[in-house]
Amino acid sequence: MCQARVYLVQDGREQEIMQDVTLLEVVQGGVQVRTLFEAPVFVPGSIARVDLLKHTVTLQPAEKG
Repeated sequence: MCQARVYLVQDGREQEIMQDVTLLEVVQGGVQVRTLFEAPVFVPGSIARVDLLKHTVTLQPAEKG
């Protein structure tokens, strides 16, 4: 199976926020991240990078203001 790890850029560093992600959906105001057996997580922000070889997704937080 090809689940992904999701990272969020905080203070210039990538912090892992979820692993074994099976669905990533862009919704109004951010991104909803799901796994098979956990509740979905809403991240206010946007997709910065998707690396299909490493199975990683990097999100950037929503701009303040």
